Amino acid sequence: MNYSFLTSVYRNTKESEMRECVESMLSQTVPPEQVVIVIDGPVPDELKEYIDSLSQSMSEVFTVLPLEENVGLGLALQKGLEVCRNEIVARMDTDDICVKDRMEKQLARLSEDETLSIVGSDIAEFIGTTDNVVSVRDVPQSHEEICEYLKKRCPFNHMTVTFRKSEVEKAGSYQPWYLDEDSYLWVRMYLAGCKFANIGENLVFARVDESSFRRRGGIKYYRSERDLFRFMRKNKIITWWQYKKAKWVRFIVQVLMPNGMREWFFKKFARKKSAKEAKNG
Repeated sequence: MNYSFLTSVYRNTKESEMRECVESMLSQTVPPEQVVIVIDGPVPDELKEYIDSLSQSMSEVFTVLPLEENVGLGLALQKGLEVCRNEIVARMDTDDICVKDRMEKQLARLSEDETLSIVGSDIAEFIGTTDNVVSVRDVPQSHEEICEYLKKRCPFNHMTVTFRKSEVEKAGSYQPWYLDEDSYLWVRMYLAGCKFANIGENLVFARVDESSFRRRGGIKYYRSERDLFRFMRKNKIITWWQYKKAKWVRFIVQVLMPNGMREWFFKKFARKKSAKEAKNG
């Protein structure tokens, strides 16, 4: 089954991290037929030269789409999806790393169930190298569990998803939504009647740093999440009470909590400590 990998780079993307990401893409047990790289505005020369070298040495695989100005992840992925030539499209960020059989396992799920729109997985979050896993994010696996979880939190790890292009386009494709482009898409796919699944394994190593959890705050991020829940309330996905609860919980966590306390909160309630802990349940 042919598939396209879709990713995007911008001015803060590190060339060294992207090399690891690309290597993990190309070394899959089922390698991609196409890799689409959206260059979202001006990037450092070193990064641009590396991307040029990929497109020149493997022009049949790499499709590079440069954008003159930075448009943000939502629009960048929307434009990138348009040039994906395969119905099956896999996502990953350029600082993350796939395990070797990620695509083999996700393609198998999509082949087994032709009604399945999208499949994701758990992630192992690491600092520095993949030997240093600091936390694990599990997500619900069945369609029914995912649909319920979506009413409270994001039900997919975005860098792990593989989907049918036509199903994403049916829901309106990627669209801008501050720091929640992915959640906004999952909600619209829910409304479009798409079928969801996650594989209960860590198929992607997601790179984090000491400040990753602390950045999940601020009034702008709170308003983005509040408006997303308002959208769900308007479309009768959640009740008035669920909307109010989600809004106030996020106001406390994202606005009132100091950075250090917010970091503790996410690590305590939204993550497992390690891959070993996850394995042991």
